[in-house]
Amino acid sequence: MSGFAEARVPDTGSLRHALDERGYLADPGLVTALFLALRLPQPLLLEGESGVGKTEAAKALAGVLGGPLVRLQCHDGLDAAEALYEWNHARQLLGIRLAEVRGERLAETDLFTEEYLLRRPVLTALTHPGPEPAVLLIDEIDRADDDFEAFLLEVLAEAAVTIPEIGTVRALVPPVVVLTSNRTRDLHDALKRRCLYHWIDYPEPERLVRIVRRRVPGTSAGLADEVSAAVRRLRTAEIQKSPGIAETIDWLSALALLGVRRLEPEAAAATLGTLLKYREDQELVRERGLDWLVGSGRDS
Repeated sequence: MSGFAEARVPDTGSLRHALDERGYLADPGLVTALFLALRLPQPLLLEGESGVGKTEAAKALAGVLGGPLVRLQCHDGLDAAEALYEWNHARQLLGIRLAEVRGERLAETDLFTEEYLLRRPVLTALTHPGPEPAVLLIDEIDRADDDFEAFLLEVLAEAAVTIPEIGTVRALVPPVVVLTSNRTRDLHDALKRRCLYHWIDYPEPERLVRIVRRRVPGTSAGLADEVSAAVRRLRTAEIQKSPGIAETIDWLSALALLGVRRLEPEAAAATLGTLLKYREDQELVRERGLDWLVGSGRDS
């Protein structure tokens, strides 16, 4: 895998350019972290507030490498079977019935073969044939529990899993592993030791404007500046959920669709639901005043 990565992205500059071509404007620190994850190689743990582009970074990296993005969305109660594999019981029962109709005898081993195996994300990534590696995105690992972290440690260490009925499955082309966390809980030190680490912060104003204008073509720099300034002001308020990049893009898209050229209180009021997804947050902003939200944007 490292040889493939070396040919595709020989240095950080080429990786940054390739990410940029796919619409992902990464800061130098993130580019370096992604480059090292490819070339060392090591799993990369990305932490940051919700909506700063952690998941999109993995998607963009998969686009650069040309391999599939395999995503495992973590949640409370996630177990190894859901992440790794399950047996297709319905198909096994059908196989048994067909054998009975034909008068054939099936051994137990006949029912536990590749034909009846349902690959879940981790096994799918490990068995990707290449030559380009898959990108295994383990999204919001902080939502999973301790037992799943322990299972994950083994997979990351060996790039292999053991299926009792079949044997050990080892990756011929190890996947690039990207883990994301919103830091709702602390991860175990053992898992962190296996990974490179990078914190993704909200983009600085100039880069945010470039990002949203890239995603909403045709919008003016002035309106994008005003939207960016308004979002920065919101992040200083005591709201439940600060808007991320995705919400900022949605807001600019809505304003552009309505033909808004300058961010006025009336336009902000009409489109606030694209930016703030909690009623309490919208009420707080209205109480503080929509003039406060948009007024300083022209002075930023």
